[in-house]
Amino acid sequence: MAERKIGDVILDVKNISLRFGGVKALTDISFDVREHEVRAIIGPNGAGKSSMLNCINGVYSPQEGSITLRGQTFSHMNSRQVAEMGIARTFQNLALFKGMSVIDNIMSGRNLRMKTNIFQQAFRNPWFSKAEREEGEHREHVERIIDFLEIQAYRKTPVGRLPYGLQKRVDLGRALAMQPSVLLLDEPMAGMNVEEKQDMSRFVLDVNEEFGTTIVLIEHDMGVVMDISDRVVVLDYGKKIGDGTPDEVRANPEVISAYLGTSH
Repeated sequence: MAERKIGDVILDVKNISLRFGGVKALTDISFDVREHEVRAIIGPNGAGKSSMLNCINGVYSPQEGSITLRGQTFSHMNSRQVAEMGIARTFQNLALFKGMSVIDNIMSGRNLRMKTNIFQQAFRNPWFSKAEREEGEHREHVERIIDFLEIQAYRKTPVGRLPYGLQKRVDLGRALAMQPSVLLLDEPMAGMNVEEKQDMSRFVLDVNEEFGTTIVLIEHDMGVVMDISDRVVVLDYGKKIGDGTPDEVRANPEVISAYLGTSH
């Protein structure tokens, strides 16, 4: 993998602890993410990976710790604030509109950037031409994403009719439609065959390299993680047990014991 030009820290997670009643989901987790890198979070089932992403994008509010994004520090953020600050996310379980076309699903990712509201778009008044012009600009951007993800042949197909691997690609497209500076990917290769994983890995790297998007990635496939990540943080039972380059993590005895297995 070609070496990327990694920038300064864009996202800094400090001492995050998250509890649900008496259950500790995360305990004193700290790590940072540098601009333009692919940063992986790995660990066994129940390690706290998705909970960590939920803290970063405002779904959960941790009881302790803070998250700093581009120099602004927050103890609590809601999902809309996070989106407005340039963080987008895909989910392990697809949340697409199955009856809507590919282009309309991806277009829904532009909502945050639309200045005219639904009422202004609905009536032919002085606002109409403005709304129409704005929608055209958004559709142009969406068409570029469709070309980028090589799904032109399916643009008018209802998403529910697509194979699973293509649905995951549409989900990525909807997140890209927000033009995020930081993209959180929750198990983007889950449930895919080898060929689909190769395609998705290529798209993740292309997003990172062509758009300059910083990627934070949860993934179970260790081959994928080691191939495409610049740095890896390892969680186990809600605690951080490793952090470093793929080679450093692969050689960490605690990580080998908890996650990789002695055969690795």
